[in-house]
Amino acid sequence: MQEILTAISDPTRRAALALVWSGGEHCVCELMTRLEASQSRMSRHMKVLREAGLVTDRRDAQWVRYRRNPDLAPEFAAVIDAVMAAEYKTERTKVA
Repeated sequence: MQEILTAISDPTRRAALALVWSGGEHCVCELMTRLEASQSRMSRHMKVLREAGLVTDRRDAQWVRYRRNPDLAPEFAAVIDAVMAAEYKTERTKVA
């Protein structure tokens, strides 16, 4: 649990995880563009999320694609769902 909490403590990692968590596969180049991060920074962030078991990666030629880990334990997925919901609610409150 500590590794997961540490992984999601960073705002950039939470934002990347939110994109991946919503479904599909995302390459580092897409995450870089959407989150305005350098390639090396984004790759390091995704490595932390992968090592925490939150995402899996797949090499596709020169690209690495990330997706939500389908084997993540349900209790850990529930934690991430709650964090994503709270993050979304907080962002909506700031806009309103």
